[in-house]
Parts: sequence; C-alpha cells; structure tokens
Amino acid sequence: MKARGYTKETITQMGVNTLPFPEFRVGDTVIVSQRIKEGDKERIQMFEGDVIAIRKKAASTTFTVRKIAHGVAVERIFPLYSPLVKNVDIVKKGDVRRAKLFYVRHRLGKSARLKEKIMTRDQKDQQALDKHDESVENNQK
Repeated sequence: MKARGYTKETITQMGVNTLPFPEFRVGDTVIVSQRIKEGDKERIQMFEGDVIAIRKKAASTTFTVRKIAHGVAVERIFPLYSPLVKNVDIVKKGDVRRAKLFYVRHRLGKSARLKEKIMTRDQKDQQALDKHDESVENNQK
C-alpha cells in the first residue's frame, strides 16, 4: 500500500506525540510503569533498572532497561510511544560518557554500577523552578 499525498517525513512523524513523562537519558535509573492485560483483568507492572540504550527512530523509538533480579540480569526493550507504557519515573540521574552501555552486560557486582550525577543546590532549585513553570503552562492550556 502506498501512502499517497504524504512525504517520508510526515509518515515518520504521524505516530509521534508529546510524552507525559520527563526526558531521560542513557545511564539514568528509571521505573517504567507498564499496563499488563491478563484475560479480562488489567494491572500496572513496575520495572526498575538502568537505561542502557535508546534507539531513536521517530515513532519506533525504543529504550532498553536492565536490572538484576535475584542474581540474574533481566533486560526489557520498551517502545517509547506505546500506549502500554503508562509512566517513566526517574529515580536517579547517571553520569556516563557513552551512548550505549552494552559493556555493563559483561560486568558483575560493584563494577556493574553506574556513577550518579551529583547536582548542586542551585541546579536542583533551577530544575524545580522549570518543572513548576512547565506545570503552570500546561494548566493554562
């Protein structure tokens, strides 16, 4: 089927909406809330871990989250614009120098930990002020 009347850029931007959760980066520790449907029931499942990769491809953007559960590493790939991803909460910001953290897969114990980004009091105050301004703008619309 051909998309008549649409350019390639228009087609890639069709599924992209503004996201209701904050912007996160590789290295951040996040909690992803995902809707799970089991039969006729629906529940929200939380998945907490480190973001080790983000693949940006317009509406097909995905991010990979890795956690250690009972000594076993578990990785999940979440579509960013999926309606099943309810919320993404940032637990802590990571301080990394790579775009993809696949080297963490081969590390065990303390060497697998990521450095946390330390913010000054002024930076925290500025971030809180920005969030407040953003919420005021959203309420006015």
